Amino acid sequence: MSGYDKADLKRRMDGAVDVLKTEFSGLRTGRASANLLDCVQVDVYGSKMPINQVGTVSVPESRLLVVQVWDASNTKAVEKGIMDAGLGLNPQPEGTVIRIPIPDLNEERRQELTKVAGKYAESARVAVRNVRRDGMDSIKKDDESEDEQKRLSVDVQKLTDDIVQKIDKMLSDKEKDIMTV
Repeated sequence: MSGYDKADLKRRMDGAVDVLKTEFSGLRTGRASANLLDCVQVDVYGSKMPINQVGTVSVPESRLLVVQVWDASNTKAVEKGIMDAGLGLNPQPEGTVIRIPIPDLNEERRQELTKVAGKYAESARVAVRNVRRDGMDSIKKDDESEDEQKRLSVDVQKLTDDIVQKIDKMLSDKEKDIMTV
């Protein structure tokens, strides 16, 4: 029985790509995105909660986010959570609604975001390489012939190369997105 499972390796590598997509969606590009607030934690009811558990985030315009807070007593906490998240946003509360205009990105901030995107992509590549290593290790442990081990190793390397190429393309697209005025 072989320990090598190509479908499992592909699933795990695709998981690294999915994480990268989520991280990229949180990077601000000058357009409003509800995912921008995914990292915001709000201090309510004696614990920290994600913003989407205390209100609804919507995007009524390309440069505006709106948070509809469900409990009026949490409005200040939500406003503070947004300010403390380090996103460079200036929330404007009006009752249980918080409007968040998305400011223009300056050149320096664009460069920073490009570097962050690069770090996210490198983390994804490392995760894919770790999965590749696990696959190669399981091939070596198998009782397959030397030719079969070589064939499987080439298979794993091709899968790895394809996924890394996909990550590189995603990074390139995100960098263009960030740097486009």
